[in-house]
Parts: sequence; structure tokens; C-alpha cells
Amino acid sequence: MSERTSAAEAPITPSTAKSSPHVDAGDAGYRKDLKSRHINMIAIGGAIGTGLFLGAGGRLADAGPSLAIAYAVCGVFAFFVVRALGELVLYRPSSGAFVSYAREFMGEKGAYTAGWLYFLNWSTTCIADITAAATYAHFWAMFSDIPQWILALIALAVVLTANLISVKYFGEMEFWFAIIKVAALVAFMLVGIFLLVTQQDIGGHTPGFGTVSDNGGIFPMGALPMLLVIQGVVFAYASVELCGVAAGETENPAKVMPGAINSIMWRVGIFYVGSVVLLALLLPYTAYTGDESPFVTVMDKLGVPGAAGVMNLVVLTAALSSLNAGLYSTARILRSMAMAGSAPRFTGRMNKGQVPYGGVLLTAAFGIGGVALNYVVPGEAFEIVLNLASIGILGTWGMIMLCSLIFWHRSKDGRVTRPSYRLPWAPYTQIVTLVFLATVVVLMWSGGGVGRTTVMFLPLIAAALVGGWFLVRDRVNAIAAEK
Repeated sequence: MSERTSAAEAPITPSTAKSSPHVDAGDAGYRKDLKSRHINMIAIGGAIGTGLFLGAGGRLADAGPSLAIAYAVCGVFAFFVVRALGELVLYRPSSGAFVSYAREFMGEKGAYTAGWLYFLNWSTTCIADITAAATYAHFWAMFSDIPQWILALIALAVVLTANLISVKYFGEMEFWFAIIKVAALVAFMLVGIFLLVTQQDIGGHTPGFGTVSDNGGIFPMGALPMLLVIQGVVFAYASVELCGVAAGETENPAKVMPGAINSIMWRVGIFYVGSVVLLALLLPYTAYTGDESPFVTVMDKLGVPGAAGVMNLVVLTAALSSLNAGLYSTARILRSMAMAGSAPRFTGRMNKGQVPYGGVLLTAAFGIGGVALNYVVPGEAFEIVLNLASIGILGTWGMIMLCSLIFWHRSKDGRVTRPSYRLPWAPYTQIVTLVFLATVVVLMWSGGGVGRTTVMFLPLIAAALVGGWFLVRDRVNAIAAEK
């Protein structure tokens, strides 16, 4: 039972015996301004993002109602990842998060690889977010004539400005973004259940189980499409690790983190799986498209004045929330790397608000590249960066599980002591999760199209990482020697 100890069964304490001698220079200088309410809502915000609000429409069109199964399966593995990270956080809280743990358990090469894969994840995700924000804005007639790239630039500028002020502003912004997202999803689900129970007409269609059975069943095009959309579904969970990064700026992580992490599982079940099931029951899967949020599609077909506009405002908030989180987390990760010599020196600098502004600006610079992408191929920008982001996500999750596996092995020979808050069923959980992540890469290749092209980029990404290491290794070794 010790492997399954929960917050309710035993007090959550960080390890004290044989605790880590590792000290991450990147942890110094931060304010502990994030409170319990911030962390809890950051955890919610990380579990509800653009991948659900925008991505679910195209995924439903591709895989039908079986998308709910894909969300459920990926949600389980996302929970394993964040639970493994939570155990490491309770062992030693760090703003460098998994980069700091990779440095302790895998050396500087491991930290370098983990950090730059995470940067790949979020620099491309930020492009996806500003693309989504611009797409949502086009819903309203007043913005329809404004080019998509201009709207993307405005979204980036607004969130960048707020992120540079202080972590307290980030926490407050993310808190209210998450409140809006949760309230909207709860309201949508209540409306959806009412429509389902009362058999209300939705755009000439009567909702119910017949919506699924009369349109090809759960697998209208077979099981393969469900498997092929999994890489997109993984993208939907891209922010679950954010609460682990935020732990380094939290007042009392040992008290706050376990509850926030444990709640992710039921949030996934209700908000992701529940929402997709409702969407599949309310309208045929053929009614949804990748160009519009499926929630907006339902509200639009209901014909309630203003309802679709309100829901569109909510999904716009979700995109800005994800962008906000990406700028925050990459800045902290880059600072941890910069202090060790594996990232540009300027990304280690902090402003008067104790914000590592260099890292924020570097990530935002890649967002400018996303603005250009929206100018060149506005119709394909979201799908292109989503697949590239998925590679970064898979790499990041893989590094977290490898760190967790090494941590477990070291606990067995007495070199470290695991906290009472633990990843269940270790080491099998880590191994199964790593196999799952490798399987997703195979599925991306099997699906052809943009997914296969993305996998073909893997050798280039590996070559860039190797080349980059040779450029920074002397500085990394010199800093390590000074310590």
C-alpha cells in the first residue's frame, strides 16, 4: 500500500533523510508569490487548453465519437507523467523542474536535452495559441476583414506585456483564465445534458444515442483513425506539467502540490471525456470541423442570440491562457539552463519584478515566427505547429519519466529517499508510459501527411541538439568546475 499512499492517508512531506545535495543556481532570486488558489487553478488551466477548445472539432471530424476513448487513454498517461513530476517536486521543489531533475540524475547532457525539447514544445505551442486566438477572433464580423497574422501579433503583444511584469500578475491572470474556462465548460455541459434529456432540436437534429448509432457508431471509420489522432490528443494535455514548474515560486509546495495534481485525473474525466461524449451525442461527428471550436458549432446551431459569441470569447480566453503559461514556463526553464551554461546568457537575467525576462522574450521571438507563418499559410499554420509541438511534448514527458525511473532506482540502493507522495506502481508505470510515448511516434509516422513529415524532422532535431551541445559544452564544464 505504500506505493499508493495518498494525501488523505498520510501527511505529505518532502524527503528528509538522504535528501538531495543538488542545488540549482536557477532557483535563486524568485519571489514565492504563487498561493494555493493559483496553483490549483494553474493545474486546471494546464489540463484544459486549446487542444480541447479548438482541436476537438477537427479530431471529431476525423475519428468520430471514438475520440472520447483517445482522450481517456492519453489522459491516464498524462496523469502518470504529472504524478511522477509531483513526486520529484516533493523530493526537491525547483523552478527548473524536470530540467533540474535531469541535471541531478542524468547530468548536464540530460538537462540540456530536456530543456531544449521543452523549449521546442512551448515555442511551437505558442505559435499554435496565437494562431488559435486569431482564428477565434475571425468569428466576429468586426475582425473578419483583419488579416490573421495581425490578430496573432496583437494576441502575442498583450500576453507578453502582462508576463513581463511579475509572477503575481501571471498567477492572477492564469487564475481568472482558468475560472472562465471551467465555468464555461460546466455551463456547456449543463446545457448539453438538458438538451439531451429533453430531446431539444439542434439545427434540425434531435440529440441522443441515435446520433452515434445512426452515423456509423463509435468507430464510424474503424479504429485506425482514433489511433492516428492520438498525437493531436497528446497536444491537448501539453500543459499538465506546468504546476511542477510553478512549484519553485509557491509558498508551500509540500502542502499545495499533491491536491492540485491528484485532482487532474477527475478533471480529465469530466471536462475532456465528458465534453467529447456530449458533443458526439448532440450532433453527428460530420457537423464539426477543424476551422471552428466544436462548442461554438453547437451554440451556433442552437440559434440562441449571443450564445455562440460568448462561447467563442471563452475559447479565445483558453488560447490566451495557454500562451500565458508557455511564456511563463519556458522562461523559468531557460533560466535554469542559462545558469548552468546550456542556454544563452541573457535568458538568465531577471528584471525588477523577479521575472526572467530574457527567456520570455526569446520564446516570444519564436511567436513572431508564428506571425509570419500565419501570413504565409494561415489555413495550415495550426496543424503544422501542433505536430512539431507534439514532438517536444513527447520528448519532455519521456525525460520526466526517465528521471522518475532513475530516482526510483536510486531510492532502492539508499542514495535518495522517496517522499510519501509517490507515483503508483513504480517502476512499471514509468516503463509502460515510455512505451506509450514511443508508440505515439510510430502512429505519427503511420498516419502520413504532416505527422510523417514531422517524424522525418527527428534526425534534424537530434542533429541540432548534438551540434548545440558542442557549442555550449565548454561553458557548461567551466561553470560546473567552479561549483
